[in-house]
Amino acid sequence: MTLALKLDGLTCASCVARAETALRDLSSVDDATVNLATGTAQVTGDHIDPDAVIATLKTAGYPALTETVDLNIDAMSCASCIGRVERQITGQPGVLGAEVNLATQQGKVTALAGSGGVEAAIAALTQAGYPARRAAPATDRETARDGEAMTLRRAALIAGLLTLPVFILEMGSHMIPAFHHWVMANLGMQTSRVIQFILTTAVLAGPGRVFLSRGFPALFKGTPDMNSLVAIGTSAAWSFSVVATFAPSLLPEGGNAVYFEAAAVIVTLILLGRWLEARAKGKTGAAIARLVQLAPKSAEVERDGVVSSIPLDQILTGDVIHIRPGERIAVDGTVTDGKSFIDESMITGEPVPVAKGPGDTVIGGTINGRGALRFTATKVGRDTMLSQIIRMVEEAQGARLPIQALVNQVTAWFVPAVLVVAAITVAVWLIFGPSLGAALVAAVAVLIIACPCAMGLATPTSIMVGTGRAAELGVLFRKGDALQSLSQVSIVAFDKTGTLTLGRPELTTFETAEGLDADTVLARVAAVEALSEHPIAAALTRAARDSGMTLPEVTGFEAVTGMGVTADVAGHAILIGADRLMARSGIETGALAKVAGRIAAEGQTPIFVALDGAIAAVLGVSDPVKPGAAHAIAALHEMGIKTAMITGDTAQTARSIAARLGIDHVVAGVMPQGKVTALNALRGDGQRLAFVGDGINDAPALAHADVGIAMGTGTDVAIDAADVVLTSGALDAVGRAFAISRATMRNIRQNLGWAFGYNTLLIPVAAGVFYPLWGLLLSPALAAAAMALSSVAVVTNALRLRHAAGADATGALPNPVPNLQSAT
Repeated sequence: MTLALKLDGLTCASCVARAETALRDLSSVDDATVNLATGTAQVTGDHIDPDAVIATLKTAGYPALTETVDLNIDAMSCASCIGRVERQITGQPGVLGAEVNLATQQGKVTALAGSGGVEAAIAALTQAGYPARRAAPATDRETARDGEAMTLRRAALIAGLLTLPVFILEMGSHMIPAFHHWVMANLGMQTSRVIQFILTTAVLAGPGRVFLSRGFPALFKGTPDMNSLVAIGTSAAWSFSVVATFAPSLLPEGGNAVYFEAAAVIVTLILLGRWLEARAKGKTGAAIARLVQLAPKSAEVERDGVVSSIPLDQILTGDVIHIRPGERIAVDGTVTDGKSFIDESMITGEPVPVAKGPGDTVIGGTINGRGALRFTATKVGRDTMLSQIIRMVEEAQGARLPIQALVNQVTAWFVPAVLVVAAITVAVWLIFGPSLGAALVAAVAVLIIACPCAMGLATPTSIMVGTGRAAELGVLFRKGDALQSLSQVSIVAFDKTGTLTLGRPELTTFETAEGLDADTVLARVAAVEALSEHPIAAALTRAARDSGMTLPEVTGFEAVTGMGVTADVAGHAILIGADRLMARSGIETGALAKVAGRIAAEGQTPIFVALDGAIAAVLGVSDPVKPGAAHAIAALHEMGIKTAMITGDTAQTARSIAARLGIDHVVAGVMPQGKVTALNALRGDGQRLAFVGDGINDAPALAHADVGIAMGTGTDVAIDAADVVLTSGALDAVGRAFAISRATMRNIRQNLGWAFGYNTLLIPVAAGVFYPLWGLLLSPALAAAAMALSSVAVVTNALRLRHAAGADATGALPNPVPNLQSAT
């Protein structure tokens, strides 16, 4: 059982470590993962006690957020229904309570925010016979982030307006002698300090209260975080200045200085940095926002012969939906009437529209072309492909990569270590420094500049942007750690049938004897094969019908076991089959025998055709290679990745296909249970290996490989066993997956290098290590600016992944899917 929830109070990597530790200490919890960028946690265990989880998080200072949602519930007819409905709701993971009103046919559900408890309750009620839906749209995540950014913007603006006079009075007097004289003549030093005291106190008690209210409680609990560093630093500067202003006699001679401007500027700059960071973080979820916006708000639904506009959340499985040209499809379904082309690029990443007709499936969120369609809804709500894609992306964005373990180990001790460094700094400056004020400046600078925000944001922001970008390109990371594992893969093994090839036989070669019309011969062959159930027969019939041919009437059809078929078509005797059938009938294959030999050497199955006792044609049938497969293999080679093919087909056919595609290694004649053994043999010494497949028989290999990559056109079993899912059947998506993985990991390393390097270099500067050389101290205000900009720099660097383009050997990304961009 996995419980997802949103947390309040997460401000830095230290918070993440403490929240995770508190959760993991619960006996009912097996594992817990907290994500700073999304403000979420995932708790895993067989028998999780939600109340214990909530209480633990509250005690730790990171309370779980809850949401209360009103539901419209149908089919409640008596008081006993209330009990049943409430039990269905409260029995879902993440739900904390429920109140149901029979008179209004409504229910109020309280659940852990982000747990999916409300959606689970809706599904359970509908399945139990009480169809339910949200009474009103909930505020989505993007709106919440916009609200957070606006709140921080307002706080930064207020703090800035209050801080500006303080900064001008104090720093202006230091920098401009004439201004200093003017202040002394018109205000006096004491009045100037009192004004600074009033304004700075307003800053700390107003916009800066968040640092004090969170920082000191965390400090007193023995779990200091970045808020604690800011709270200690600003409070120390403010307290020292208050004493210097109102009780200067308590200070040693020469220590009568004020640092009100440092405290005010620190709060203002950090709030400014958080606002810029919130704006940037809001953009990291842009891919999810675009995916959510793909679903239309309503659809034209036919019920009891009447077509009317129905909201999306009220569409039920089995509803008949009408789609006009150019409209966006509401839910997944099967076409019953009409023909059209559907633009599925926003789901699959493939730009070419797909032809749809009766019996074909359509996907919610895709765009209809010029034709009109009627289709029956087969999947609605959380079951649609679009909803599943959104959930996969959200789960991947909240994932914990192995590289994050380094960050956790460092940040668990980082803030306490900074407090120790600050204490040592004060002690050293008091012993060797010029004044108490200098000691205070150095210590406050150390506390402020060391805030570990950038460390905590380095990994999750890159993951969010990278996985969102991947979703736009038709690549879904079902398991978050695959994002890192894929970048370390050095060899990719492919299944053949359905992965490298189309997965069904097709007519690939057709040569006739001299003087015969190819279309006439193919039409007669297809007419005969239409009476057979053999897969090769279906391929020949499909080839003729796809060309728009009219098939003539057939009589006297007879199957010759192991050889072929015979029949009469339009007054002509026809034989279709292997060379054995021709030899038995005494028909010379002549020059077409050489063509048949070439066809066989290429891995195709040769089929001869005779008309009225004379050879007429030779056909080649094979499972053709997918378009673009050779280019996809070449792209992997350009990235330095070796390729292999594992197949149960014959060695001759396998080698032929491998030669055409440029595949490095071939393992042929392998039974499904032998694919795992083949993977182990290919791995060699310490090589990491990915396997690409689509069928049920590929599931063991997908699960066994370091990274399993499933084609989205494959079976559900294969998809469930994979780490990465390619939403289309196109093989170039494999290259996209590697490109996004490498680009994301490179981005994470850049972020971590910046975050760790920043702290490593600037903490000694702030402590005054270089003061003996240059006689300079780092101002706490400048430290605050540097700290804020470090977080903004990390998030901004992660956002570069959204604009990467041009898939190549360096791991850059392909151009964005045009239709996804324009649709939003």
